[in-house]
Amino acid sequence: MKNTTLPESATRGWVVLAGFLTFMITILALKHYQVQDRTIAAMISIGATVVVLAVLDIFVVKVHRRESTGLDWSKNDPSISRTLTKFIGLLGSIGFIAFLYWLFPEYHGSFYDSFYEFFWMILPWWLVLSLPYIYILDSKQKSPRDSYYQMGSLVMLKFDKVNFAEIWQHLLGWLVKGFFLPLMFTYLGNDISKFIAFDFSTIVDFKTFFDFTFDNLFLFDVGIVSMGYIMSLKLLDSHLRSTEPTMRGWLVAVICYQPFWSLVGKQYIDYVSPKGWGYWFSDSPTLYALWGSMILILYGIYLWASVMFGLRFSNLTHRGILTNGPYRYTKHPAYVSKNIAWWFTSVPFLVSESLAETIRRCFLVLLINFVYYLRAKTEEDHLGRDPIYVQYSKWIDEHGLFRWLKW
Repeated sequence: MKNTTLPESATRGWVVLAGFLTFMITILALKHYQVQDRTIAAMISIGATVVVLAVLDIFVVKVHRRESTGLDWSKNDPSISRTLTKFIGLLGSIGFIAFLYWLFPEYHGSFYDSFYEFFWMILPWWLVLSLPYIYILDSKQKSPRDSYYQMGSLVMLKFDKVNFAEIWQHLLGWLVKGFFLPLMFTYLGNDISKFIAFDFSTIVDFKTFFDFTFDNLFLFDVGIVSMGYIMSLKLLDSHLRSTEPTMRGWLVAVICYQPFWSLVGKQYIDYVSPKGWGYWFSDSPTLYALWGSMILILYGIYLWASVMFGLRFSNLTHRGILTNGPYRYTKHPAYVSKNIAWWFTSVPFLVSESLAETIRRCFLVLLINFVYYLRAKTEEDHLGRDPIYVQYSKWIDEHGLFRWLKW
């Protein structure tokens, strides 16, 4: 049936643009003042952006009054008992992730030092502010016995009050945060340090411009992503509605990230040719600029897709449905643009060693394309439990850029 309407997006384009500009101005200020501590630099960049986005979301967009928050501001039912139970649930959740960090050798090296420094700096403030936050929001919740209440009940061994299905979803949500936040925050600190040390006078031609822009597109990306994993709050309507429940969904997502990518990528999907795109176009400045510009445009679309999440970015979770920005044209703009970009950067179809080697590398790029296809389908299956996403999918099927492919 035609004439499906496009649902309202969870974010506002002008709000996320304000956040993006804030992040950009902040890292330029950090460079100007030559802030050398990468942890402090990352915290400042995230903190400034969060303040702008939170103020606009609450006082202008008024996201805290949305039905999806589960809050009723006319209600006033405070409970010290529920608050303490939820606080214990928060401590139990942190303890769960801390146990995993202690257990797995991956988290014992120096790579995550800046994240641990960040964690210990914010932990006292986090715990102190959590109590009044929980107390106030608990009094306004339509269903106050939420996942933190369930977790607190579990920690206190009050099994008669525990919904184990809710506990499972809660722990999966924390597992997402515990896996991705250290990785992204560490990347952010490292990328900001490189940006602060960069000498703009070295940009003298398109090649140096390309290298600088390419690197810093990912600086902005990990900044937005890190912020999303930190700011999961009902007050901002950025909380987790649900977490990917299937092993397949988790598998195809986490293999695309370190430390798993070091094994999978190097041993099974190493499609990169010794002669990348720059080699083939180095003798023609015009073609080099055109091809390089296309790569930057594709990764620019990828960044645009990340920016549109505002405070809501997170792999493997549902934190609101986006229908604006590049999501107005396809359900998977980041995946589409990134997968096309890999063909442009690796140019596996150009014969550099032998025809057989060229065909082999093309198959490997197709393999990673297939991994992202599976990621897209598992995300659709997960989000498809939300009627808003079903409506959005129908609209995309009728009006989307790839409607002929049902993408």
